[in-house]
Amino acid sequence: MSDADPGDAGALPGADAAARPATQPDPTDPSSPNRATSDTAPDGPVTSAAATSGPATSDPAGGAPTPGPGAEGSASPERAGGRTGNRHLVRVTFGVALAVVLLDQLTKYLAVRYLEGQPPVEVVGQWVRLVFLRNPGAAFSIGTGVTFVFSAIAVAVVVVIVRTSRRLGSLAWAIALGGLLGGAVGNLIDRLFREPGFLQGHVVDFIALPHFAVFNLADSAIVCSAIFMVLLSLRGVEISGRRS
Repeated sequence: MSDADPGDAGALPGADAAARPATQPDPTDPSSPNRATSDTAPDGPVTSAAATSGPATSDPAGGAPTPGPGAEGSASPERAGGRTGNRHLVRVTFGVALAVVLLDQLTKYLAVRYLEGQPPVEVVGQWVRLVFLRNPGAAFSIGTGVTFVFSAIAVAVVVVIVRTSRRLGSLAWAIALGGLLGGAVGNLIDRLFREPGFLQGHVVDFIALPHFAVFNLADSAIVCSAIFMVLLSLRGVEISGRRS
């Protein structure tokens, strides 16, 4: 005769199943404490917590690896170097522009003071002369009847150059854009503040060459910068510094 308790024979089958999770957690239960260590992700095993401190970790859902702190830090110096180089080129652009504007306005001041109302001054015989002239048109006395149009164009050119300077990656392009910007601003100052009125001011010109229009330093900077840009384009040098 068996020593088993007769009451065990009458125990409900569900009682044993109800008691099982307390000692043997169901691995398919999301709330089971052992699921994170025993289950596997659809595309691979779950990465342990210790591995998350490395340069890259795997997404538990099987996605692309996420760069860790080490990988992100290694790219920072390169990005920082690019930003530093661009800031340097932007400073070059505005430095050249400022130098052009200062020289242009200084020579125009001297021309107004010493040349206005005076006969032409020969610098190099008939080849280079100083002749005072107030020009209501564009560079080299072009379009004298639409001064306000060239004023608006000058403002647009300045805005475009300033926005373009953010993409600079070439020192040569920085110098060329600086000369163009300085020339445009130099003549724009005349159109804004000289007589006869706002946006209609006459530009001061004073340099005369044989069989050529009278011009100023701002005009020279614009033309020289434009020629320089054409040469850079012909050589395949882009604003970003790459070669096409």
